[in-house]
Amino acid sequence: MANTKSAKKMVRKIATRTEVNKSRKSRIRTFTRKVEEAVKSGDKTAATAALKAAEPEIMRGVTKGVTHKNTASRKVSRLAARVKGMNV
Repeated sequence: MANTKSAKKMVRKIATRTEVNKSRKSRIRTFTRKVEEAVKSGDKTAATAALKAAEPEIMRGVTKGVTHKNTASRKVSRLAARVKGMNV
């Protein structure tokens, strides 16, 4: 349990930051899911549009410190490969 004034403040800050980061991660997963669903449905134009919306969102997670740069790049690369590999 936090004893000092500064430790109590840090507990509050960490709780706030955790909520924000959870929201950002959830948003990244939502955008990624939209791309996956568009690929699964076979609609290449929708998949391309969803990928264009998802890429900046995934990379924003890197600048905000939610995900690692290489992890985000790998996710974008794999999504782009799935969209490109669609046979339509």
